[in-house]
This record gives sequence, C-alpha cells and structure tokens, in this order.
Amino acid sequence: MDAHSQPDNSQPDRLDKSFEQPWLDPAATPFIEVKGVSKSFGNFTAVDNIDLQIFRGELFVLLGGSGCGKTTLLRMLAGFEMPSSGTLSIDGADMTTTPPYDRPVNMMFQSYALFPHMTVEKNVAYGLKRDGVARAEIAQRVDEMLQMVELQDFRKRKPNQLSGGQRQRVALARALIKRPKVLLLDEPLGALDKRLREQTQFELMNLQDKLGTTFIVVTHDQEEAMTLATRIAVMDQGRFRQIGTPAEIYETPATKFIAGFIGSANMLEGTVASQQGGTVRVDIAGGGFSLQVDHENEVATGTVITVAVRPEKIQVSKQMPEDAENVMQGTVKEMAYLGRNSTLRVAVQGGHTIEVNSQNQHRSRDGQHQFDWDDQVYVCFPAVSAVLLTS
Repeated sequence: MDAHSQPDNSQPDRLDKSFEQPWLDPAATPFIEVKGVSKSFGNFTAVDNIDLQIFRGELFVLLGGSGCGKTTLLRMLAGFEMPSSGTLSIDGADMTTTPPYDRPVNMMFQSYALFPHMTVEKNVAYGLKRDGVARAEIAQRVDEMLQMVELQDFRKRKPNQLSGGQRQRVALARALIKRPKVLLLDEPLGALDKRLREQTQFELMNLQDKLGTTFIVVTHDQEEAMTLATRIAVMDQGRFRQIGTPAEIYETPATKFIAGFIGSANMLEGTVASQQGGTVRVDIAGGGFSLQVDHENEVATGTVITVAVRPEKIQVSKQMPEDAENVMQGTVKEMAYLGRNSTLRVAVQGGHTIEVNSQNQHRSRDGQHQFDWDDQVYVCFPAVSAVLLTS
C-alpha cells in the first residue's frame, strides 16, 4: 500500500522511562484508538465490538489463531476494510472512513510483494517516485534506508538474487521509506525458516527501536509475539481475551484459554478449601491431595477453581524434597530429550498428569539421563509459582 504519509518528527525519547508503559498513565493520550468496532461479512461477525488503545512508539502485536479476527482488524486500520460499526482514529484524526491512500500508515504483507523486475534500490524508491519526490531526495533517503537495513551492498540485485531474510528487509525498507506514522505488518516473518525467523525478530525490534515508529504486527506465533511485543492483544472469536505485556499475559493469564494458548500449563481443577492471608488451599478433584497457591483476592470457600502452573516452574527429583509447599508423588510415563531441556510427563495420584520442563544443566557423555521411564519421582513447586483461574 502506498500511503500519503508525513514524517513523524515527534518520536518519544527511548531513554525516557515514562515511555516504557504509557498505558499505565491515565493522562497519556493514545496514538491509535479503536472504539466499539465491529466488522461483519453477511451473517459472520469477524470483529465483535472491540476497544483498543495503542500508544506512540509501541511495537504492538495482535495474536490469535486462524479466523480470530486479527487480520480483519489490521485491514480496517489500513483502510482496506471499513468497520460495520464503531470508530478508528490515528494521532487524533478520525480514520474510520478514510481511504487507504490518505492514511498516515503503510503496510508490509507476508508475501513481501516485491517487484521481481526491479533492483533492490528501485523497489525501495518506488513509493517516493510515485509521489513525485525530487530525485536527489529519493537518492538520499534510499541510501539512508538501505544502510539502516544493512543492504547497501545489495542495491543492484533483484529479489530472486536475495535470501528470504534479505527480501524481508527490502520489503521493510520500502514500507518505511515514506516515513509512515504507523507500520502494519501481516505475519512479517511467516515465510522464513525457524532459525532465520528468530534472528530477524531481533533485527526487527532493533530497527523499530531506532526509528521509534509505531508498529502493529499480526501473528499466530506465540513465541514471536512474546519476543517482539511491548504489549500483546490475544484475540479469539473476534474479541480480545486479554491485553497486556508479554510477562503479564504469561505469568498472570486471565483465563484457562489464555493459559493454554500462550505456552503450556498444567491445569488442575479443584475446590477452595480455605484461605489464610494471601494463600489459598485447593482440594484437587479426584486427587486426594491439596495445593497451596498465593492469591491476593478473596475467594469463597467451596468455589470450583483451576490451579494453573507452568511446566518450567516445577521441579522433579527422586528424593522427597524438604520444605516444599506443594509436593506430588508419581511415575515418569513419557520423556522427550530436547537438547537444552527435557520434558517429562509424570502420572500422579488421582489420574492427573503433570508436565515438567527440566533444564539439562550437566552434559551427559554416555547418553544416560537423570530420569527414565517408570522412575518413581516427586514433583513440587512453591505457592507463588501457580495462579488461580475461575474461567
């Protein structure tokens, strides 16, 4: 998309600590605001009455599975789709019905959409030439952008002479050269292999940090979202299920859906037996045992609740641990050696299975591992490592 964009010269000071979490400041003004937006296609509602505030300079990620509505929302921000109801504003200006070419945004597509007959520098310069920018200014800005994405030595090559990561950087440079206020990225790393994708994630973060441009990224990849984002909005069935920083969403999921969608979690259903101070004791259904969980809010005795704990927060040993707050005895039923860590699935009382991620801290020279199938083990975790979920 070629948008008529103006330079955004009021970028935040990246060293200013107040920028780090402007969403916590009631006086902060949102840069992008979505109010009551819905989008229907016939009888199908793709986006269902959502509200969203994004602040200047964020690298904001829309995360969700296929068909959740994230790409439809991105297309509405770009102007390719118009909301069925609600409003969209960017930098204080109503953009609800503004056509794509009049929005201060640009979009980078998953396919990159490079012109195969043009060189790198001509691809990057294309939008400026269409806008009638002076030749000398085009040359200067192309030079600056190619240096920024480290492609100055590839300027005369054509897309078929570049690697996947290099093509991705050409597309990024072409999208950024017009200095949009907002860059929209639809699965920007989806075409790259795993190793290159991981490397490019950091390149993308560094470039966004250097420019200060507001990025909105759509992805279905949870690890990618966690790596890139200042904040994540998890979407499901056209609605936001939770919005927060990667740490907030991972460590304090709002629902069982979030706990299972972001990473993995052991979820044990039970009933609240008691609460003393900030600790809740939960009797696990069918297990014949209780677990303690740190929880600030009051929960009524008898409430049916779920204890969720991440596999990497659980320790496993062959000896009974001392002074552990939560201990379960069980049998190793499944194992997977993954190099830097091993995954164990331990059958404990009551028919429950606990998944544990154990880091392989010591080198095994003879291929033997610390645990084996059918070993009798203890799994334990502190009360602070689990969360309580009611929905």
